[in-house]
Amino acid sequence: MQFDLEPGDYVIHPNKKEWGIGQIQSIIKNKVTINFQNFGKQVINTDVVKLEKIR
Repeated sequence: MQFDLEPGDYVIHPNKKEWGIGQIQSIIKNKVTINFQNFGKQVINTDVVKLEKIR
């Protein structure tokens, strides 16, 4: 689990860069709901995918 993420942060899915930048909507345990520019709302399991935070 990535503890440095919080709602409002911007991230990129490392394997789906074509989705564009996503903004975190909510985090419940290891499930992160993100609204991506080009792909809409997705729920990502952070045990499986390590999101890249944009600083």
